[in-house]
Amino acid sequence: MSLDNKIAFNEAGGESCQKEIYIWGAGHYGVLTAFDCEQEGAKIKAFIDINANEIKTRLGLPVLTPEQALINNATIKPYIIVSVENQNAACKITEFLQKNRLKENEDYEYSELISWVRIRNYFLQLDKQSQPEEIKEIIDFFHKNLFSIFPYEFIHKYELPKVLYDNDCKMHYILHKSKKLYMPSVWSENECANYYKGLCIEQDVDSPHRYEVENYMVKEGDVIADIGAAEGIWALENAEKASKIYLFECEGKWIEALQKTFEPYNEKVEIINKFISNVTEKNEVTFDNFFNGHKINFVKADIEGTEREFLQGAKNILQNQNDIKLLICTYHKENDEIALKEMLEKYDFSTEYSKGYMLFLYSYGKELKEPYIRRGLIRAKK
Repeated sequence: MSLDNKIAFNEAGGESCQKEIYIWGAGHYGVLTAFDCEQEGAKIKAFIDINANEIKTRLGLPVLTPEQALINNATIKPYIIVSVENQNAACKITEFLQKNRLKENEDYEYSELISWVRIRNYFLQLDKQSQPEEIKEIIDFFHKNLFSIFPYEFIHKYELPKVLYDNDCKMHYILHKSKKLYMPSVWSENECANYYKGLCIEQDVDSPHRYEVENYMVKEGDVIADIGAAEGIWALENAEKASKIYLFECEGKWIEALQKTFEPYNEKVEIINKFISNVTEKNEVTFDNFFNGHKINFVKADIEGTEREFLQGAKNILQNQNDIKLLICTYHKENDEIALKEMLEKYDFSTEYSKGYMLFLYSYGKELKEPYIRRGLIRAKK
């Protein structure tokens, strides 16, 4: 649940103002969402429900009509979490909010809890005996657990790490295989610990998000590119072996952290604050234009659903360069695993998928289709 948007800009007064959190839906799922918020330390102002006149209160909080909740206030702005089970109702709520000039992820969001319940119930209702082994494993997981993007027992292997603090640069870091992995300066110690734990889970040997496996390892002297580098953990693990490292990252919060993490390797590391795309303009550049015939041996791409555009802008490299390997995420968009496989095999790459499946959530109220499973990434080489 993303409750980091509680501070908004007051366009009229030019000053920042506090947002109050409301839950739209005073039924079962609304109550569960309220408990979820409470665990995160988020205080709920009230519930919203079209039946407010009948319900009156829920969990000791007032239940308001939509009109009552959206009364304009110069200092307090509502942040609404939509938590209703019926998808048609969710769509109508969306129309109402947008009509009142509220923006998704700025003024409202959908409770992930609804998607969790729907996905979990789908797998528990399957006839286990008729399913392939990979799906049987997911069914077994949901008999014991509520939900995870990685629906496998290996997620329970990891604990929160020790987070250290660098007084010189005022940033937290974690020792990853004896190397300092820095986190954004705006993050708390707890945020850093949870993020790193998530990295360990996604790079477990049994994870669908695992990058390197046998036959897909960086070799001594390779030139590597980490597209969507974020914290840079993959590149950091290969910093000694690689002869040159290109880190492509667009989020400003990561640039300072990357600079500090890769400080010991300054002579071989280049950080590029641009989007890799299928066009070259302003803050975008194609892979072909950036490398322009220069050597590249290994590419990792985790770029939030623009993986197809990356390949479209890398036609010359894909067609003409040999001794190249790619690790590309396939879970961001439906059917990416098929589309990316077809694009790569057109250039005579041999391909394989990572093991298992991920359950990648889309917001409730948007299209969320069975069977919900997605391959984590595709590996390719020639």
